Amino acid sequence: MAPLINDEIATAWRALAGEPGGAQGWRSIAISGLPGARLQAARRFPENCEALLIGFSSVALPAPSLLPAGAGFRVERVSPGLPGEWLGLVRQEEGGIELFSRMATDVVAAMAANASAPHQRQVQIFLGRIRAWQQFMSRSSGALSAEAELGLSGELVCLERLIEAGLDPYAAVEGWRGPLDGLQDFEVGAGAIEVKSTLAHDGFPVTIMSLEQLDDSIRQPLFLFGCRFALAPDGLSLPARIETMRSMFGSDPAAAALFENALLHAGFVDAHAEYYSRCLMVAEARLLLVNDAFPRIIAANVPAAIRHARYEIDLDRADAPAATIDHALNLTGAI
Repeated sequence: MAPLINDEIATAWRALAGEPGGAQGWRSIAISGLPGARLQAARRFPENCEALLIGFSSVALPAPSLLPAGAGFRVERVSPGLPGEWLGLVRQEEGGIELFSRMATDVVAAMAANASAPHQRQVQIFLGRIRAWQQFMSRSSGALSAEAELGLSGELVCLERLIEAGLDPYAAVEGWRGPLDGLQDFEVGAGAIEVKSTLAHDGFPVTIMSLEQLDDSIRQPLFLFGCRFALAPDGLSLPARIETMRSMFGSDPAAAALFENALLHAGFVDAHAEYYSRCLMVAEARLLLVNDAFPRIIAANVPAAIRHARYEIDLDRADAPAATIDHALNLTGAI
């Protein structure tokens, strides 16, 4: 659907660009996605800037100071002369039209997928999607690195297994904190799961990035999900794995919207799919309980003068009790 939406928006913007000189205010054309012509491709004159307008009824809109803005775009309350309350996603002069078009197309797709949601919920979806793009633009300079691609693949495997084990899809993706720079990758019930991925053939090495990452003093129980991948023709590329996950949220638009936001925060956009050609097969996955017997470096077992540590653990040599996803969900109270 996205390419068709993109064509419709681009066609509308081109048609509006021919407004006569001296025009003032908003000019817009309704596009598909929401009933009642509540989505409009627009330009504001005399600036002649492209915009996407969305209308709501009986909603409370955030104060102007709370609306997102980023390099090349802003969100503002607008008055296009149509019934209802309206928000506009507006391109700024320094913003490139290609990236802005991609963002607008993505936002329209997200709104269309939630067309039956209450209007107040649609406001949250609209702003949440734009904030995810804001985060993506602030941290991304292109496709993910090979290391980040591997890490995201491991988190997706864990997410899939949590849902297959019976965790509600919305709860599972809501607890996925890795893309949001959470302390651990998943918050599950009262506990947490830290995901580590490797392509190593010898041993099962995983890198711990801080003193806090395996510290269970905040959330208990804490688990480490180790995922060993192998390059294989019958494995899944990152885009293919993401499509598999998207199918799991097909009947839950709210979970699907959260999932798409998390992908943007992680630095993945579909436009970069061609860069992820590696096919990764899960060769081995293990879930280990992290407790006092687990080999780890945390603030409680190092001198106070040590403020930071990054270290490697070979899970093949770690004498730690194994667990199953089902058992972890029960221990954390998630199910």
